[in-house]
Amino acid sequence: MGSNQIETDHVDVLIVGGGPVGLITAYQLASTLPRQQHPRIRIIEQHSKSSQDKYGRAITLYPRTSEMLDQLGLADDLAQRCFACCSTVAYDPHGNEVHGRGWSFMENMKDSAWDFALVLRQKYQEEIFRSALKRQGVILEAPVALVDLTVDEGVQQGGYSVTATLENGITGAQSIVKCRYLVGADGGRSFVRRALDILFEGSSTEDKWVRIDGIVETNLPKPRTYCAIESPTHGNVLWAALDHGATRIGFAFTPERQKAYPIFDEEAAVAEAIASVKPFSLSFKEVHWYTIYSVSQRIARHFFIKDCVFLAGDACHTHSSGAAQGMNTGIHDAVNLCWKLSLVLQGIAKPDILTTYEAERRPNVQKLIDYDRDIARLMTMQLPVGWTGDPHADPNEILGQVMAEAASFTSGLEISYAPDDMLNIVIGSPSAAVVSPGQRGPDVELQKPGTFETTRLQKETPNKACFYAVVFTGDPTYTSAIVSTVFPALQSSFLVPDLASPLDLDLVDNNNEEESDRKISTILSWRTIIASSDTPIRIPSAFEFLGGIQPMGRAFFDRGHKAHTRYGIDIKQGAIVVLRPDGWVGTVLGLIERAGEELQTYLGRILV
Repeated sequence: MGSNQIETDHVDVLIVGGGPVGLITAYQLASTLPRQQHPRIRIIEQHSKSSQDKYGRAITLYPRTSEMLDQLGLADDLAQRCFACCSTVAYDPHGNEVHGRGWSFMENMKDSAWDFALVLRQKYQEEIFRSALKRQGVILEAPVALVDLTVDEGVQQGGYSVTATLENGITGAQSIVKCRYLVGADGGRSFVRRALDILFEGSSTEDKWVRIDGIVETNLPKPRTYCAIESPTHGNVLWAALDHGATRIGFAFTPERQKAYPIFDEEAAVAEAIASVKPFSLSFKEVHWYTIYSVSQRIARHFFIKDCVFLAGDACHTHSSGAAQGMNTGIHDAVNLCWKLSLVLQGIAKPDILTTYEAERRPNVQKLIDYDRDIARLMTMQLPVGWTGDPHADPNEILGQVMAEAASFTSGLEISYAPDDMLNIVIGSPSAAVVSPGQRGPDVELQKPGTFETTRLQKETPNKACFYAVVFTGDPTYTSAIVSTVFPALQSSFLVPDLASPLDLDLVDNNNEEESDRKISTILSWRTIIASSDTPIRIPSAFEFLGGIQPMGRAFFDRGHKAHTRYGIDIKQGAIVVLRPDGWVGTVLGLIERAGEELQTYLGRILV
């Protein structure tokens, strides 16, 4: 077919890869960009989903990942179908229960409503994500492969600098897509990464692991848990209760065990799984999926290149499944990237904000890989490289210590981003809060006015590619004077609609506003949190409780000052916490007369 016959399309973003990371990337962009831009997002997958939708692959979402998906409106559907794993257990080689080893850290994942492992096989997660994406008007195109990729560096950033050649896997027909940005979420063998010669640095090991899923019968005392079995022949064996009554078993497949199998097939996988869980018995009623793979740890030299191409998920980092981090890390990538890209595409944020994607995500991925090197070796009964402790130490005991040390990072609840000069900033004289820029904004329980029914801060601050200025008023007994001064000034300066979110642009008349005011009204939404006593009474209205002052945006009560305490905010002073769209803290401001100026300074670093 001649080049003049090939169909050409122009889109804002082409997403390559239809797994969870690609789907969530497409969903966030579709749900935050104006509806008329939806046809300008395309997502392709080289494999037919009917053939690729097997049971296996990733299974576990940790609390912070669930929180982020909750703020995207996706977690409830996942929870409907998942196995919510709250219990763990570990057994020594003799079948005796031992404490403080294996996955025991999972029982201490607190400070979140999602304080459990959300276990749902990738097959089902992808179904939920595809359905949500379809409701946004975007359909996954499969089987469609990316077969050629070029970037014209002479095109100004934001122009159609990327030329992608696509090939239909059924008809063989090719088409050309020119796009402003391309996201490679196409797995560990990423075509995008290879086409742009991005180094994939790290190493592979000779270690091989097996994973097998199915419906089983066993005399294991606690089968519906996340379990570790310390096998002398198969390493630290994973036993994970799955959705729909299934179970996953994972183990090290040592060279000695491999010698018995010239061909590794389902029968071999079952036989080795039975051997791995001894002294417990095991039989399979159904086998859903199995795999054997080599362990490696690699990270891409760049996550963002040529001002227009991003890598996310396995395309830019691979590691073992030892700590069940693969999908979690990829979703963190997607959530970090998409609100930034959405704001740039809308002409609201400076393109420089896109550089913070790699600056924030790569150090955290490197930290994960450093942990994973040790965890992967320990799970195969080897001490870490460079180990300086007792050379005869029990790897199972050391594994428990390493996983406990990494617990807050693994759960995602303490993943943080370094201070910078754009997003995570200390401005002026901030309140002495516990939280600081770059840290996760804790979820806290609040009460709605009138009904006083319970809600959560994260439920009231969904990820819609906007920032939230959360005003902690403190106790009005002490703060009424400053509130009466600050609130009217803020309401005037920021054009705060009466109880309406600034994202509801049809409720806000922007025709007579200056362009900068329009952008602020689009990017910023307000919440007011009022400290109240622990007395179980219904307060007539937030307006009256504040002494006749209209709250900033939607108002909530903080019974017993628990939210103020968790954020470390003095009820006699109050503070303004600016939450980024992804739920991390951008800055913390004192509830003072110049708060509006300081907030303008913060947003001024981001807005075009």
